[in-house]
Amino acid sequence: MSEQLRAEHPRPQFVRNSWVNLNGEWEFEFDDETVGDKEQWYLGTRALASKIQVPFAFQSKLSGIGDPDFHDVVWYRKELSLPESFRGKRILLHFGAVDYFSSVWVNGVLVTSHEGGHTPFHADITDALQNGSNTVVVKAVDYSHDVTLPRGKQYWMKDSASIFYTRTSGIWQTVWMEAVSPVFLDKVKMTPDIDRKEIEISSYVKGLKKGSNVQLKIQISFNGALVKEDVYRVMSGREARSIRLDDFNDHGQGGWWSPEHPHLYDVTFTLLENGTVVDDVTSYFGMRKVSVEGGKLCLNNRPYFLKLVLDQGYFPEGNLTPPSDEAIKRDVELTKAMGFNGARKHQKLEDPRYLYWCDRLGLVVWSEAANAYEYSEEYVRRFTNEWMESMERDYNHPSIIAWVPLNESWGVPNIQIDKQQQQHALTMYHLTKSLDPMRPVVSNDGWELVSTDLFNIHDYEWRREKLEERYSSVERAVQAMPANRRLSVEGFSYNGQPILITEFGGIAYKKSEWEGWGYSGAENDEDYAQRLRDVIQPLLNSGVVQGYCYTQLTDVEQEINGLLTNDRKPKLPLEMIKEINKGR
Repeated sequence: MSEQLRAEHPRPQFVRNSWVNLNGEWEFEFDDETVGDKEQWYLGTRALASKIQVPFAFQSKLSGIGDPDFHDVVWYRKELSLPESFRGKRILLHFGAVDYFSSVWVNGVLVTSHEGGHTPFHADITDALQNGSNTVVVKAVDYSHDVTLPRGKQYWMKDSASIFYTRTSGIWQTVWMEAVSPVFLDKVKMTPDIDRKEIEISSYVKGLKKGSNVQLKIQISFNGALVKEDVYRVMSGREARSIRLDDFNDHGQGGWWSPEHPHLYDVTFTLLENGTVVDDVTSYFGMRKVSVEGGKLCLNNRPYFLKLVLDQGYFPEGNLTPPSDEAIKRDVELTKAMGFNGARKHQKLEDPRYLYWCDRLGLVVWSEAANAYEYSEEYVRRFTNEWMESMERDYNHPSIIAWVPLNESWGVPNIQIDKQQQQHALTMYHLTKSLDPMRPVVSNDGWELVSTDLFNIHDYEWRREKLEERYSSVERAVQAMPANRRLSVEGFSYNGQPILITEFGGIAYKKSEWEGWGYSGAENDEDYAQRLRDVIQPLLNSGVVQGYCYTQLTDVEQEINGLLTNDRKPKLPLEMIKEINKGR
């Protein structure tokens, strides 16, 4: 397998030219007896027993190992040399995601540790480097049986079953290095305001010294033409500027971002010290607004009916890791081709490349956390930290229009009666809004909601007449108990929020060699098409429902309720599904 495996830039919204992809073959070893620390494997002087293809988890076929059994402690080792262009720079070593707890050594020096299986982290490894070859060692610990661990759909039993799938342990997103100057741009935060026709840009600079003469130049272009340029003195680690953009069409086309018109502005950030360029980063943003007005969910100040598909982001040979950038792009294209305008990424913080293609091609995303299954105070600490890291990573993506920290009371199974669990859900709702005032937040998608901006219901009823009756009025909708669960926790009644059916359908239809299940079943293409109409049309015609999320995009392991097979073959012609999504 090529050393250029998954060679595309892993962070497309914050790109420097001086970077090196470290995917490909690494040494690898299971440490089932947990002897690695005692025997000092972290020193890097001992070769590991086998090989693995990073960034694929050892449970996946593409890793070259394909072992789905329990191995909670694993080690990685790789020799690397720096390119000549990195000389004299600070070197940052990045990990897209390592599940769950990781420690990283360079030449035997511990450079960082990180807890959280879905979020990125990095280390400045400059002081640990030596001339010539350097050795990187990674230890990953995954607590396979701990149901209080934020894990999403990864099963804590040996074999996949029901709605739970193969585990992902260790490195499962891209590993890479980049070179920066002693003074460099650490991150930016971009907040659009279409009403004021402004983009607020907060910049965070590291390495500033007292009395430094540092400037930041921001150049914004649209369709290749420069529309704004701003240069200002950097006096502190964080600076903020609002930049007015005058090229809007007031009728909603122009520079506004939407799935129908995914207009993006390109940005170049140039950092200068004493007039000399020391850092250069390219990025982009979209001007769009998500709001709730008069009980209506609005995009760019107009009511917007959401047609989402549930997307769990599993691949036949890579599990949670997409096999290629083309495969990621293809999922977005297939979703749009079936008439959906968005995706609910379910129990997974998706690869930034997926969000990039949603930004570029035009697909809204509901960002949902990978939840734990049971509650504990340790879970609260772990989950809160990881959720904040998730939001920081993805704040700038215009495609993300909603945050969903909790789903179906996962992690808070007793929320209906347990005040502590209710307070946790409330905390996640308010914490999310404190970090991002521009997107709606769903406190507990599906049922047992506390304070929430959207009133989301999961309903796998397959009989058309039942759905038509249930969603014929607001009163009937909010009083229903489609999963035999109360939709609101006692004391948190419906308060006029937009009503959306964010899981429904789930129709099983076997169109491959895969065996599995769904929430109802179809016998042939004609039956399948009619069953799709029977669950979709009542929601389109309701007048009460303001959007839906069909379960699901693809078959996943033992579930065969996807619109596509696991290898992305449509079960019906794409155009036919698109017509059904139009109500035809």
